[in-house]
Amino acid sequence: MSGTTEAAGRQGKPELERAARSAERFLDNIEIAVRGKREEIRLVLAALICQGHVLLEDVPGTAKTVLARAIAQTVEEAVASRIQCTPDLQPTDVTGLSIYDQKERDFEFRPGPIFANVVLVDEINRAMPKTQSSLLEAMAERQVTVDGVTRTLPDPFLVLATQNPIELEGTFPLPEAQLDRFLLKTALGYPGVDDELDIIRDQRHGHPLGRMQSALTLDEVKALQDAVEQVYVDDIIQHWVVNLVRATRSLESVAIGASVRGTLALERAARAWALLNGRDYVVPEDVEELFLPVIGHRVLFTPTFLVEVRKLGRERTMADFRAACLELAPKPEAQLGEVLPLESQPSR
Repeated sequence: MSGTTEAAGRQGKPELERAARSAERFLDNIEIAVRGKREEIRLVLAALICQGHVLLEDVPGTAKTVLARAIAQTVEEAVASRIQCTPDLQPTDVTGLSIYDQKERDFEFRPGPIFANVVLVDEINRAMPKTQSSLLEAMAERQVTVDGVTRTLPDPFLVLATQNPIELEGTFPLPEAQLDRFLLKTALGYPGVDDELDIIRDQRHGHPLGRMQSALTLDEVKALQDAVEQVYVDDIIQHWVVNLVRATRSLESVAIGASVRGTLALERAARAWALLNGRDYVVPEDVEELFLPVIGHRVLFTPTFLVEVRKLGRERTMADFRAACLELAPKPEAQLGEVLPLESQPSR
């Protein structure tokens, strides 16, 4: 299929233009409470409209809880909940349980905090493995089964899980199967100097969350999710995504490479990223920018590589990992003219 013909035909679709405007309203509203982190918020929004989930690995005090509450307040009628993970947290504390009602002489189901649109799972690696596994069905299938009865979770449904990369005593690392359920992994990090000054001034008369109004309806969020499917991805880029993920399975530094779920996640996330950047087609830079957030947590590295991580730092070693994958599966720069719509190509 010719990239130029189909992609050009997708230009100017009203629903995609409306979706792009909705995304900007979403980002602007969140920035009222979370200052100076627009790109990180954009990643979380990409996960939301891809119907995926986010793992935030960050130190305390970087507005992770604020972000979850801000997302819920930005979407009209959305419900937020928080699960504080501890070693004694039970699966039923997450999913809910059936309680005997003496008046009705029957069991009544009391839903747990997982029944919300935005669920913050704080310090997920402090929960026991059996409790962590109770999230698997919810994240993968958007449903929970309690006492043999399957119940559907609200739509939209976003899990924001956090873990502290420094304090590891008494924690239970997430197994690869659960890490693979997160669309992407990122961090908010500390704000810049000017942004931190703005945070002080913003909270002089109370927290900005108390003044935040909704900016989108649930229907507009669903329209964003539908719009992602209309974003064009050329065959050239699709082949490159496949080869790029397959490259992770060939490196000496990798014990277990990314699965097919990683390939699907990278292609879908690239569609969302293009939409959030005002385009109805994917360019190679979208894939390149999202490669580490989407794929980095899905691979199991060798002990030798982990030693390098401790020696050189995670940021540098992960950049080297991406460079090695790009060397095995080079970016299709030579064929960009076939990828971009006619209107986007430079004049010759």
